[in-house]
Amino acid sequence: MRTIRKALLVGINDYPGQPLYTCINDASALHDLLESRLDGSPNFDAKLHLDVPTKVGLKKLIIDTFSGEAETVLFYFSGHGVINDIGGYIATPDYQTHDEGVSMDEILRIVNESKASNRIVILDCCYSGTFGNPGSGGGHTSQIKTGVTILTSSRDNEVSMEGDEHSLFTNLLLEALKGGAADLGGYITPGGIYAYIDQALGNWGQRPQFKTNVSEFTPIRQVAPPIPTTTLRTIVKHFSLPEDELELDSSFEDTNSDKIIHEVIEPQAKPGNVATFKDLQKLQSVGLVVPVGEDHMYFAAMKFKSCKLTPLGRHYWRLIKEKRI
Repeated sequence: MRTIRKALLVGINDYPGQPLYTCINDASALHDLLESRLDGSPNFDAKLHLDVPTKVGLKKLIIDTFSGEAETVLFYFSGHGVINDIGGYIATPDYQTHDEGVSMDEILRIVNESKASNRIVILDCCYSGTFGNPGSGGGHTSQIKTGVTILTSSRDNEVSMEGDEHSLFTNLLLEALKGGAADLGGYITPGGIYAYIDQALGNWGQRPQFKTNVSEFTPIRQVAPPIPTTTLRTIVKHFSLPEDELELDSSFEDTNSDKIIHEVIEPQAKPGNVATFKDLQKLQSVGLVVPVGEDHMYFAAMKFKSCKLTPLGRHYWRLIKEKRI
């Protein structure tokens, strides 16, 4: 039985008197990324809806998407966001004073009550940080139930900026999903996406918000890992215990050969050690291994020093030992 993963992507540009210009691009590009995995196999059953004209129509789409059994359900919205004394709203083209669109509090109730194991809401609109905030809707608490993750483009008092082709936030979201936020297994989770976007925004006035109640993140997408999994698994081959140091010498460096014109140090390069060293250098490039007493692996080898696993490296060592990778 195929795992059910559903996604609703909504982009609205056509607001009377207040048009937007990148929201359709945002939702369309995200739909194309989420629809399939890197190998072309299905990822999400993704539905794209553009310029949804009415509040009633958008609300029905959200209810239908979060209904029924599913492993993961994702809702993304790019458009106008509105906040007033009552709470926050994602706006629709039929907006009017005191009836601006679908209430963020109402969407949260729909999401909380969904039977899906994992529910993800991503909002790219002004004041989107209101979603899930205590005090929205006049109350003092806002409960995010188990299995719910929320990622918004801005705080509850901030506008969200458009760009030339995509909004500032969604442009970074797309780059994260293309691989920028991938972990060492190539998996991209909501937590990884938030960390990537938050770091990339730096000192911008717009700050994303992240709210969640999960014990572990479900991957949204998988891409090619930054280093081959076969290389990652060599950690347990090179380090018998996670606290071990691996002694190096000049025989690990493949340029230390009399075939290359420079001062050669004994012992000269040995094929087995060179292969090991290349694995170690790849592991260093993703923060799993560090040289001891030197800044670079080359000098650690040529000066007969050692290397060791970082805390992250020790974590992956245990994952591999437990056959979780």
